[in-house]
Amino acid sequence: MGAPLLEQELSLYDPALLLSLDFFRSPAKFNPRISAAVPGEPWLKVRPLQTGDYHRGFLQILSQLTKVGDVSLTQFLNRFAQMRASGDYYVTVIVDTRLDKIIGSATLVLERKFIHGCGTRGRLEDVVVDDTYRGKQLGKLIVVTVTLLADQLGCYKMSLDCKDKLIPFYTSIGYVLEPGNANTMNIRYEAGAGVVSNRTAGHGNQPDDTEPS
Repeated sequence: MGAPLLEQELSLYDPALLLSLDFFRSPAKFNPRISAAVPGEPWLKVRPLQTGDYHRGFLQILSQLTKVGDVSLTQFLNRFAQMRASGDYYVTVIVDTRLDKIIGSATLVLERKFIHGCGTRGRLEDVVVDDTYRGKQLGKLIVVTVTLLADQLGCYKMSLDCKDKLIPFYTSIGYVLEPGNANTMNIRYEAGAGVVSNRTAGHGNQPDDTEPS
């Protein structure tokens, strides 16, 4: 695997942002100590997503997390360009430089608000690390990296949704469950079919007086 030689690959965001992150600000414990700048092995590299990563297995690593679908190179590059132009997407990857292969990824999405003085909320999405690289603290590394990045970019908070079994992991990194706000609710859409499902993690019937006010 590996990307074809390109005259110039584009990064989704400025790679220098990762080099300035202070990992001592995170409550996460690394043993041995690693960071985005020094990920623990000389053949590992943490960097922004690049245009050539379509050929480095980026979509394949995402398929270990969820359904990706049949995405062409043109679709990938168009979506990359849209994300880069918006300035609100910070897809960060871990590369095995020996194989020129993406082995991990996480995404920070900036959600711009009117509340909190027109503040910005960060959302952690699509966290995945190849199972064959277990034991190198890479899951913790990629999450802490984008978490610190959100702080550096001025977010007033960072949010995520996770399965119950992952709560201890995220707690160890500094995330907390908010009382009364632990449910995740979604409406999913299917092309041409409108709303196809309404899923909630809540329990029991909701009272009648739950409309926003």
